[in-house]
Amino acid sequence: MHGGGVDTDKQNGGDTASLREKVQLRRGEKWRILKNIITVSVAFMVQFTAFQGTANLQSSINAKDGLGTVSLSVVYAALVVSCIFLPTLVIRKLTVKWTLCVSMLCYAPYIASQFYPRFYTLLPAGVLLGLGAAPMWASKATYLTQLGQVYAKLTDQSVEAIIVRFFGFFFLAWQTAELWGNLISSLVLSSGAHGVAPVVDELGNGTGGSHHDDSNLESCGANFCVVETSNNANLQRPPDSEIFEISAIYLSCIVAAVVIIAVFLDPLSRYGERRRGSISATEISGMQLLSATFKQLKKANQQLLIPITVFIGMQQAFIGADFTQAYVSCALGIHQIGYVMICFGVVNAICSIIFGSAMKYIGRVVIIILGLYGALFRRNKEAAFSNYRLWESVGFVVAYAYSTNLCARMKLYLLFGVLVCGMVGYTIVEIRQLKKEKHLKKLEEIPKQQQTEADRKVIEEDDEKDELEEDIVVTHL
Repeated sequence: MHGGGVDTDKQNGGDTASLREKVQLRRGEKWRILKNIITVSVAFMVQFTAFQGTANLQSSINAKDGLGTVSLSVVYAALVVSCIFLPTLVIRKLTVKWTLCVSMLCYAPYIASQFYPRFYTLLPAGVLLGLGAAPMWASKATYLTQLGQVYAKLTDQSVEAIIVRFFGFFFLAWQTAELWGNLISSLVLSSGAHGVAPVVDELGNGTGGSHHDDSNLESCGANFCVVETSNNANLQRPPDSEIFEISAIYLSCIVAAVVIIAVFLDPLSRYGERRRGSISATEISGMQLLSATFKQLKKANQQLLIPITVFIGMQQAFIGADFTQAYVSCALGIHQIGYVMICFGVVNAICSIIFGSAMKYIGRVVIIILGLYGALFRRNKEAAFSNYRLWESVGFVVAYAYSTNLCARMKLYLLFGVLVCGMVGYTIVEIRQLKKEKHLKKLEEIPKQQQTEADRKVIEEDDEKDELEEDIVVTHL
């Protein structure tokens, strides 16, 4: 077979529930896999150049009545619902590639609503974005994980190491979206009236641009409270013309990201999308698909990871809304948000690639965000990643819900408390996983004829076992 492809092999009796695909690939296919990884990464970078840039400005440019923060809260509330009900259904109906395209398009109305930001425009657009986000992230995670398994088989390398390396490269590209998105907003805002240095008259009153005085600084940072900011000139909304220019650029980015996926990404069917045990290959009822995420919650490791996952959402919400408003806009002006967040994005990107490459030397403890769910729940990764997005979104919703009611200092205390709980839960997961791996290794050393029924059941139900690896056939030139 030239390049790559699949050979469908139905089980006895024509049972579609046990449908499998033999994936026949030449070793040269690894270059095509790398092309696909780059394609997904670039598309998400372009996509989140638009969304991250927009989200970082919401608490400042749409501060009236808390519109910007409320709209972000709606986004993640909808994402919680979407994580529960939509990913497995949408991926099953549309396949991974076209789920990515449709889900990415759901971001466009939210960006377009910046041209006319009202509760009745931003909130419905935020709901649509949230509903599309969960299938998009689940599709991305499934695509990267499955290609990682295939690439590992082609190159005779560790599956876990390859998956984490792919996720590391993806997050490198994704985190640079902070750089590009904020660079766009900063250049536009700094070149306009909002970024002009203030003109101070003989009485010391500022008449333009950002205005700095000691009273402003005393109410910024940890002392910042949203209800006490009405007299701060630094928090004035920039001119509509500048916001419209930024939004037009961001909207173009969304369209470009969809085109990149549609034109350049190979469908996952090339690498066994309908592999045994996957959502795509299983002919089950709609209610069973909807319950996949809830079934995943029965696993002890999944429950123990909930606090750290909630923290991830809460800290991202704090950075995107509270940090930008309390520490940047309040003290330096809205036009400085982008420059500060560029530094944040660059460091994130560097850490993503370093930790991804160093995984084989330092283990997975320090790279939980990059690939832990895919490693712990490899067989049930669609449901596992849905749970990740669900609880991360809960963290976003909680943080945005109290954003306008609590001062920054109290928010920091809450974040620290959730972090401590999360680290305790994660430590327990690591201990449990080490014990499990040792136990499985002992069981697998026992000859099959000497294994008890209980032993075979433990091996069979291993979450880290994925039959796709058995179904990859490597052909030689």
